[in-house]
Amino acid sequence: MSNKFKKPFAVLMASTMLAGALAACGSNANTSESGVGAAEGDGFYSAPFEDGKYTEPVTISTVFPITSSIKFKNGENIEDNVHTRWAKERFNIDIKYLWTVSDQNNAYETKLRLMLTSGQKMPDIIAFRGARSLTMDLIESGQFVDAGELFDKYASETYKAAMAEDPSVWNPYIRDGKRMAIPILENAYNNDPVMYIREDWLKKLNLKAPTTLDELETVMDAFVNQDPDGNGQKDTVALSIGFKNNLNTWMSDAGWIFGMFGGMPNQWNLTDEGTLAYGTIQPEIKEGLAVLKDWMAKGYIDKEAGLHDESKAAEAFTAGKSGIIVGPYWMTGWPLPDVKQNVPGAEYKAYPLPAGPDGKVGRHGTPTSTGAILINKDMKNKDAFFVYQNYLYENWAKPSEGSEFEYGFAEGYDYAFGPNGEIYREQDTDKIPGGWVDTIRYTLGFDGAIIPSLRLNTLADLANGKQPESLFEETMAQSIPEQIVAAKIVIDQKDATMMNMFAGASTKTMLSKGDMLDKLEKEVVNKIIYGSTPLDDFDAFVERYLSSGGADITKEVNEWYDSVK
Repeated sequence: MSNKFKKPFAVLMASTMLAGALAACGSNANTSESGVGAAEGDGFYSAPFEDGKYTEPVTISTVFPITSSIKFKNGENIEDNVHTRWAKERFNIDIKYLWTVSDQNNAYETKLRLMLTSGQKMPDIIAFRGARSLTMDLIESGQFVDAGELFDKYASETYKAAMAEDPSVWNPYIRDGKRMAIPILENAYNNDPVMYIREDWLKKLNLKAPTTLDELETVMDAFVNQDPDGNGQKDTVALSIGFKNNLNTWMSDAGWIFGMFGGMPNQWNLTDEGTLAYGTIQPEIKEGLAVLKDWMAKGYIDKEAGLHDESKAAEAFTAGKSGIIVGPYWMTGWPLPDVKQNVPGAEYKAYPLPAGPDGKVGRHGTPTSTGAILINKDMKNKDAFFVYQNYLYENWAKPSEGSEFEYGFAEGYDYAFGPNGEIYREQDTDKIPGGWVDTIRYTLGFDGAIIPSLRLNTLADLANGKQPESLFEETMAQSIPEQIVAAKIVIDQKDATMMNMFAGASTKTMLSKGDMLDKLEKEVVNKIIYGSTPLDDFDAFVERYLSSGGADITKEVNEWYDSVK
């Protein structure tokens, strides 16, 4: 085991951020020690291939969004950098960019749409995260190949196993039984929520952490009425939530409140009958709204919650004026530590989500894919993408000791060694000549390669007392201790996860009436929570929602679901 990991990894932020026939498919390629498929005979690769690389140059053309998280050093740019040189040296692959764009104000999507509408020649590879409608339009253009067929032929066993963890990730891209794009995988459970509570407030008021709704309300009442911050004023709230955008959000979440009654708003849930139903119009939501209405009246939540987005709602907690917030495990790295800086002696701790009156616990789930890669049907060397990506899955996704990526992607970029062998990373940027640069962001799939289940499950195992047995586990063991605890809670409550089951393009009625229905939904929800309209108005809202297009949308969503089951 390496002794050079003396500095913990920086906390990884949330990304922002989805059943095909793959699971039983076998590979047509063996995997070499380098992680690159080894040819099983003449013609397996499109160009001469030997010792893990092409014997003559092969080109992959693409386009790329330069996001705010991408930085360069040493005079490099996206066209010429340590990553492009690595691809050339490792595989004899030349990555050529038809164009790049600073991805502000959806510039990347806009430029791709201009290419599509003007009939310009598309690149060999397009990777895209964001509006699913663009991916659908690209697929419908007829310029891209059945990527699933190529995946079955060329993907390594590790790459296939990662994809098979959630076969539904293929669903958005299935057309006539063909998988027309390769999902970009994300960390599973990454944004699934846990409950964070001011531990010092619990201790001061002699309270225990709540496990049920009744116990939660006891704690909330004390946090509002018993002066937990000790300033002699009634100026605290119990729970930080913000529902300006939605009830079911990535941070400062309120979706779990409805989960206590078996519902989840703002997403399409699977019913006992095997169909999809829109969460916000189900009876369970009325029960959750009754709770929020009561909490608002009692001052348990901020009077401005309906005007606060997720980040704004979190400010009350980090300022020391709120006692509870619900959000992902990675909040232990940002923004929660700010409360310790702002309030001397402040403590917080992660706890499981409490159960409702009937023992139910529910939370929204994290998609294991939020983007896809399309392969041009005219690409000359379609296998080249898999040569490249297979290697990353075999070597980057779970690096082993002594491997090329043992410490990071490139020395002098995302890591460097100190005079005594210590390793410098992001938090030591001033010790790395030219500063720390996250070079893995340059890769064709944006994050190198991710095995969805690996990160959170590893952290949970470590929290349960497992001793690190691999380089990856040793590295994860150096994460923020509070983060390891929160990850264990996420995994312990994984059976409470409720996934958004609709992953298709906006339906016909969504396009024509979706904005109107969204506005109606937010208006009624806010009025009920604030007490300006009776709770029973929810029933009239459901009827109006369905008659104004909701019933048609439900029919269209289930037609899509039937097509990809």
